Amino acid sequence: MRTVSGIQPTGNLHLGNYLGAIKNWVKMQDEGECLFFLADLHAITVHNDPAELAANCREMVAALVAAGVDPDRSILFNQARVPAHAELAWLLICNTPMGWLDRMTQFKEKSGKHKQRASLGLYGYPVLQAADVLAYQTTHVPVGEDQKQHLELARDIASKFNSDTGTETFVLPEPFIGKTAARIMSLRDGNAKMSKSDPSDLSRINMSDDDETIARKFKKAKTDPEPLPDNLADLADRPEARNLVGIFAALADQPQESVLADYAGKGFGDFKPALADLAVSTLSPIRQRFEQLRQDGDAIDAILSKGSEKASALARPTVEAAYAALGLLRD
Repeated sequence: MRTVSGIQPTGNLHLGNYLGAIKNWVKMQDEGECLFFLADLHAITVHNDPAELAANCREMVAALVAAGVDPDRSILFNQARVPAHAELAWLLICNTPMGWLDRMTQFKEKSGKHKQRASLGLYGYPVLQAADVLAYQTTHVPVGEDQKQHLELARDIASKFNSDTGTETFVLPEPFIGKTAARIMSLRDGNAKMSKSDPSDLSRINMSDDDETIARKFKKAKTDPEPLPDNLADLADRPEARNLVGIFAALADQPQESVLADYAGKGFGDFKPALADLAVSTLSPIRQRFEQLRQDGDAIDAILSKGSEKASALARPTVEAAYAALGLLRD
């Protein structure tokens, strides 16, 4: 079993990033061979400040390692250091019908009313996503609801390439259904995802927040006056309460039903301090390790260099096979 996952190298990491993706990556290391990459080639499909992008990549490495991603057990790298991603993307672009890309919903969402101003890279990035996966003969890809369409496209692209060339160049990856990733919402609006772009810093728990700040933000988190129920159904119309229960469950690695069983009938005056204590005890060691790592640029570059060498070695046979299947002459 070989899994591949990527993450955008954004700055200002928050609790939603950790519980929504990074924590599951740590657990996946026990399931099989893992490749984790920073999607810096995807990042440039929209405008980025070059210095900020480079800094964000290093910061993301520090956060991943601090959270438990082990560069000695997994392969951790950034796309730009592994030419196979860009090479294979072009070979696949030339074999992907535009009609397939027209159906991709995320381009419509990201380009909005300015479709004609969007980059060709933004339109074609699902093909780069396919290359990210197919280059490594990946057997399984962790997918959430918003990524199922992209995995289906990767499988379609692989199948068409194999059929058109009469080869078995690519493995068709299967979805990896592990523990459902937590969907963490804003502390100020239970119907909006926790995001670094929210103008209110009180809406999120930043991975760099100190213990006092974490406790204060949970204390100020929006709730309602009702006590917690003993079942999830009664939280259906209480988005802020449901969000805090979900955060507690994700941090504690226990079902939400268990959280409600412990706190049923209690108000948020009891629940919020317990949640804050749990968050502090979980995040404080990660933050301390993160702060140490982010100051050591040489160590981070060494991790990325080693990871890219391993990734390049794994991807090269597939890329060469794709060139050969298309009749392209290579030394």
